[in-house]
Amino acid sequence: MTVLLTRRFLTDAVRTPVNLLVLVLVPVVFVVVASRPLADTAELLGGPGGPAVQTATAGWAAGFIAAIAMYFQLRAARAADRRLVLAGLAPVRLVAARMATGLTLALLSAAAALVALAARTGLGDAPGRVVAGTVMYAVIYLAIGPLIGALVANPVNGTVLVLFLWIIDVFFGPVLGAADRPLTRVLPTHFVTLWMVDLPSGHGGRLGDLGWALTWTAAALTAAWTVITATSRTRHARRRAPPGSVRAQLAAGVRMGLREAGRNRVLWALLIAVPVVFVLLAVATTPQENTTLTVRENGSTLDQQAWLPDIHGGTMAPIAIGSLATLVGVFTVLDARSGDRRLSLAGFRPTALLASRLSIVALGALVTTAASLSVTATVFDARNWPRYIAASVLIALTYGLIGVLLGPLFGRVGGILIAFLVPFLDLGIEQSPMLRSAPPDWAHALPGYGSGRVLIDAALTPGFDETGPLLIAVAWLAGLTLAAAALFHRSAAPVALKNRAPNEPAPSTAGTAR
Repeated sequence: MTVLLTRRFLTDAVRTPVNLLVLVLVPVVFVVVASRPLADTAELLGGPGGPAVQTATAGWAAGFIAAIAMYFQLRAARAADRRLVLAGLAPVRLVAARMATGLTLALLSAAAALVALAARTGLGDAPGRVVAGTVMYAVIYLAIGPLIGALVANPVNGTVLVLFLWIIDVFFGPVLGAADRPLTRVLPTHFVTLWMVDLPSGHGGRLGDLGWALTWTAAALTAAWTVITATSRTRHARRRAPPGSVRAQLAAGVRMGLREAGRNRVLWALLIAVPVVFVLLAVATTPQENTTLTVRENGSTLDQQAWLPDIHGGTMAPIAIGSLATLVGVFTVLDARSGDRRLSLAGFRPTALLASRLSIVALGALVTTAASLSVTATVFDARNWPRYIAASVLIALTYGLIGVLLGPLFGRVGGILIAFLVPFLDLGIEQSPMLRSAPPDWAHALPGYGSGRVLIDAALTPGFDETGPLLIAVAWLAGLTLAAAALFHRSAAPVALKNRAPNEPAPSTAGTAR
């Protein structure tokens, strides 16, 4: 029975082909593209850098995929699991099948990451250690996914929490920073990372780094089993307030979206808290040294020396803004898709419906921007604040629209993984002035190039010399708006009613959003 359930759960998990593709593609792209820039970042921030960071990227990718896969498996199947238990299925069989399913998906992503790492840099002198460490990463994050899934029902909040914990674990872990910081020893993969890259901590005690890594792994398995068991217990479902009736067009659509967003207080708290913590922690771990940046001033290209602690906060803010704005765009469209189809059937104008949805996306993006810039202003002083703020808003709106496109194209799981990957590679690596003095030529085609150059210009120079990048950023914004409108009209269109008898009721579209 357990094997049968596992096979059925896996079939359901990969029913959408793009999900299976993304489970393999995201770790491969992350390892291939991000390993070298992250190694450079580690050296810049005082970490070991080099092969140690590139080896750890396989574990980071596998862990993130495992957490996201388990979160959505738990949230999507919670009601079905309870019905199975009510029908007489032993809870232990159900939990074993769920764990086996999550572990299989995690191992698939881990294998893809390891293959990419082997092709990129090789597995080093101790391939067994690298493989075992990557699997331990996946198992530890296998517990983080269902734990957040049990506590946080809204997928936006849950995804942001997973991303937030992953960022803290990775960027403040032992290979991207100093390995001897006492505060970072409580991170879930601290000892796993040290053992995986063969970097002895000196503070493992009698257990040693491997002993603590195995302890974390065993505790994660126990926690995952406990959480999944608890969520499969039967209890009365909570009734949700019915949505309000909508008649007015644009005004009603915006008011309805704001009312729904206002109920999700946790989301707004996360949109504010995540960038605040991210920027402050980044500044707190910045080494005291200079870096060279390429800027334009009075029509000339100049290499400018900058004190790293003074500019790090200002360059980290757009990463937080872009990532969270993308997630807001993904879930705003997906959560409202079935409702939008019903509104279209009721005669709601598509233009007004699109404008109301984009207004909610813009609001979420602006809240994230305001929170990021409020804390950035305490640790960073831009040379031209109005242009710096305008560039940040441009980044937020651009990536909010990218999220609007990713949701209908890739669904929930695939959309989240792509939403994590695109702003990270674009804003966090290719456009980052921390890693290179200027973006490479091919990165000029990325959506963050234009607004990113305007932001750097405003941060470091008093004059404005980035007219070309500004026009590129505006063109991206206009093109993404047109693409979002076209995709929205198609995805929000009423489901075609074919071969239906005259008195037969129309089919429900409540389950169409994935």
